[in-house]
Amino acid sequence: QVQLVESGGGSVQAGGSLRLSCAASGSTDKYCMKWFRQAPGKEREAVATLFSDGKTWYADSVKGRFTVSSDNAKNLLYLQMNSLQVEDTAVYYCARPATTTFCVSKYFGQGTQVTVSS
Repeated sequence: QVQLVESGGGSVQAGGSLRLSCAASGSTDKYCMKWFRQAPGKEREAVATLFSDGKTWYADSVKGRFTVSSDNAKNLLYLQMNSLQVEDTAVYYCARPATTTFCVSKYFGQGTQVTVSS
């Protein structure tokens, strides 16, 4: 069982920045790692993916503002969030697949709350 623990959330004014961290009990190296978020009353959505080859994907809503990265030596995943908007308010989760073969998230952390005020 892989455990993921997010941290770094908080309250910030619009235009501000936050850096989320995700500590994994297992390896992050060679895995497709993702960040999701879920706003009140909305479905969970993927916002960023870091593929095992180093390539990235971002949702259109965060492209150019969020950056996903990792420190595989420490089994850490990061999400740098700049120019935050009220619409970014949500619980943010990191996720990892069961295997390195597929990019389908199986393990999720408990989430960290991000609140952006105007």
